Amino acid sequence: MTQSLAGKVILITGGASGIGRQTAIHLHGLGAHVIVSDINENDGRALVDELGEPAQYIHCDVSDSTQVEHLAKQIAEQGLALNCAINNAGIEHHNVPLAECTEEMWDKTININLKGVFLSMKSEIPLMLKNGGGHIINIASVAGLRSAPSLAPYAASKHGVVGLTKTAAVEYARAGIRVNAVCPSFIRTAMVERAMDAMDDKQKAGLTKANPLKRLGEPQEVANLIGWLCSDESTFITGQALAVDGGMLA
Repeated sequence: MTQSLAGKVILITGGASGIGRQTAIHLHGLGAHVIVSDINENDGRALVDELGEPAQYIHCDVSDSTQVEHLAKQIAEQGLALNCAINNAGIEHHNVPLAECTEEMWDKTININLKGVFLSMKSEIPLMLKNGGGHIINIASVAGLRSAPSLAPYAASKHGVVGLTKTAAVEYARAGIRVNAVCPSFIRTAMVERAMDAMDDKQKAGLTKANPLKRLGEPQEVANLIGWLCSDESTFITGQALAVDGGMLA
């Protein structure tokens, strides 16, 4: 990438860990004013202290509409023009066949992974309309582009994120707001490591070799794509679901 992100204000939900954390580090290194939002206040504030200015932490549970609205209000009250929003907050659940999924598992997954993205976009779009445009990047998954056996709630939530992305991209294109989704496969994060802890050696090997490159992805590799999407080098890209999957879907 040849351009810096100096002067851009970028919000990252779920920014305290995993892909969100690495993305915050990467974008801050490119000069962006990073707003780290997360339900984990200790890790969020520790990351902001590590980054130094310009960076700040704002607490938010994305499944709570009141907290999401408060997040947007705080950004507006600071007079910050929100250039990019990365809706990354999400959770996983243990593998279970659909008929054995509990309603509680379904509701929790959908409320955070899908409703949380909807609420975030609903609050971010008005801020961007006031600024004359912006870019929303939703973190979905390859599970939003294909089947994901034993992960029905997760797959449904991520398919929903892709649908929201494409719909909003068309609705707000003329207003100068681009909306794209990034769809990682198995990335070396705490979330994937938790899943692997429940696997035997054969299952772990299968997960690692699930793509032609025969390895897990690294958080930095996802952050690199997000950084490019935040830059002015990607201005003709909207409504896309971009896989970062080592060729898994090829």
